[in-house]
Amino acid sequence: MSTATEFSELTGDYVLDTARTRIEFVARHTMATRVRGRFDEFGGGVHLDGEDPSKSDVRLVVHADSVRTGNAQRDAHLRGRFLRVDDHPEITFTSTSVERAPGAGFEVTGDLAIRGVSRPVTVAFELTGVEHHPRGALQVCFAGRLTIDRSNWGVNWNAATTALISPKVLLEFDVTAIRRS
Repeated sequence: MSTATEFSELTGDYVLDTARTRIEFVARHTMATRVRGRFDEFGGGVHLDGEDPSKSDVRLVVHADSVRTGNAQRDAHLRGRFLRVDDHPEITFTSTSVERAPGAGFEVTGDLAIRGVSRPVTVAFELTGVEHHPRGALQVCFAGRLTIDRSNWGVNWNAATTALISPKVLLEFDVTAIRRS
C-alpha cells in the first residue's frame, strides 16, 4: 500500500485490535542496562481518510496501572511514585494533525497527556501491512516510535532517580486496527 490510490481504499473508521497491538517502552537504568516494559490495557481508534490523510485522526487511551516490566517491585514504583495512577489513571494521545510522509509513512502530531500534563509530540508511523481479519474485516498495521523526555511530564520520583534513570524514554508502537465501517 504505497500509492495514494491504494491508500484511498483504506478510508474508514477503525478500532484497535488490543490482542495484536503492542505499546512498549525502553528506558536506560544507570546508563548501562535497559529496562523494557509494556502497557497491557488500552483502547482507541483511528479514522483514516485515504483521499486526504490530513483529515485522519487517532485516539488512544492507556490504563496507566497496566504497566509491566517483569519486576513486581519496579512495577509498583512506576505505578505509584512515577505515574501516580491513583490520581492519573490514564495516559492519552489525541492527534491534532496527520501528514503523509515518503513511502508508506505518516507523521502523526498530537497531544500526549501523562500525569495531567499534556504536551505536543509527533510520532513517525509506517504502514506495515494490510490484510483481512479472520472475521473478514479489513485490518491495517502500523509501526511507530518516539523518544520523549519523561521529565517534561513530571514523571520522576526524586533527584536520585534522575541520576539513576535516563530521562529519555523510547516509546514503541505496533498497532493493528480493524475497520468498523
